[in-house]
Amino acid sequence: MSNQPPLLELAGVHTHIGPYHILHGADLVVPAGEVTMLLGRNGAGKTTTLRTIMGLWAASQGVIRFNGDIIGGRDPAAAAGRVSTLGTPQIVQRGIAYVPENMGIFGDLTVQENMLLAARGARNVSQIDKQRLDWIFGLFPALHKFWLYPAGKLSGGQKQMLAIARAIVEPRALLLIDEPSKGLAPVIVNNLIEAFRQLKAQQTTILLVEQNFAMAAALGDRVAVMDNGRIVHSGAMAELVADQAMQHRLLGLALAGALR
Repeated sequence: MSNQPPLLELAGVHTHIGPYHILHGADLVVPAGEVTMLLGRNGAGKTTTLRTIMGLWAASQGVIRFNGDIIGGRDPAAAAGRVSTLGTPQIVQRGIAYVPENMGIFGDLTVQENMLLAARGARNVSQIDKQRLDWIFGLFPALHKFWLYPAGKLSGGQKQMLAIARAIVEPRALLLIDEPSKGLAPVIVNNLIEAFRQLKAQQTTILLVEQNFAMAAALGDRVAVMDNGRIVHSGAMAELVADQAMQHRLLGLALAGALR
């Protein structure tokens, strides 16, 4: 990891959802220009971490910093540790995009209309950056083919492509993506891997929750493993890939096998 400060940092973050205490002091560092994998068993707190970063759920304790600025949690320099969580629109305006596990697309709208809604600077399709749109069509040709189709009629893999395309229709500094390969055929997963590699080559930073260990191994520069609302391991992805005993210890025998 470089000596530059991280693009995203969580320090001692706790999140409560109603009576449930989900994150228990999570510490996470996401270096700029890299792909960081967030792994762990189901229920470990991975999705809650992404949603807390986006301000969809408020951190009850700890601090979230993006590009050096506090965007969530409690400002330790403020009187009485004032809650300083930004709203989701403010976080989006800083260049952070979130692709949830449920994809978040509008099924009754066409692919074109979904893309136009995501392109905040465009009032009509002609105002979407054509060069960027052509690049997206190169990554996901099905979106071009079904441009005027209702998004709800796309296949699962095509919906995932649309969800990611919406997130990248404008340049973003950071992408938060929750289990993009879930339920997809291997050929579609390979397309996603190539898309993420191209995004990384454009200096887009990615924080990726994933259950497919092969995909994580192919993409990840760094890895953080979460258990019971805490980060229990962080380091180079290559080190985890090379150490099966570490995989079993951190991810569990059953999950390590399922991730392969």
